[in-house]
Amino acid sequence: MKHSLSALVLASLLALSGCASVFGPPLTPGMPVQEVIARKGAPAIEYPDGNTKILEWPAGEWSQYAYMARIGPDGRLISYDNVRTREKFATIKVNQFNKNDVLRTVGHPTETEYLPLKKQEVWSYRYKEEGIWNSMMHIYFDSSGIVRGMENGQDPLYLRDNGFFGGLGGIGGGIGIGIGGGGGGIGIGF
Repeated sequence: MKHSLSALVLASLLALSGCASVFGPPLTPGMPVQEVIARKGAPAIEYPDGNTKILEWPAGEWSQYAYMARIGPDGRLISYDNVRTREKFATIKVNQFNKNDVLRTVGHPTETEYLPLKKQEVWSYRYKEEGIWNSMMHIYFDSSGIVRGMENGQDPLYLRDNGFFGGLGGIGGGIGIGIGGGGGGIGIGF
């Protein structure tokens, strides 16, 4: 018992240290871009934005997080934030934003798809809504690259396939059928 408790504590500490290495120590405004890159590694993508630039680092399982550093014309950090949040998605303006605006706001999509019947391109973003729920935001663009709609929902990657009965009874629930009597019986449970 003592050894299994020690193993559990050790495993928990290792898991937490893994999170610290992925997300790392906080960055502070005014920090030189060289120090930002030294701490975070090379960014996955860089976006020009007027006289500033934005550096992006996807992180977490299936890139549910994306961190962006805004670098000023003086080469120093202005801000550093997780942009895969409900609040950040809410800043996207339907019928006004274009693809570049979306990229500079929430970063590169997790998936893209074209809907031929609607003649729209869809950019999909996995994220942890409220830091808890595995969610997916879909952003729809028309043929000129303007945002025409947005849709939020549960990330289908995390939906459980519960077989033929589709998860009847939920967690810990189910259907039970028992036939028996006189010492014999048949039981079926779902």
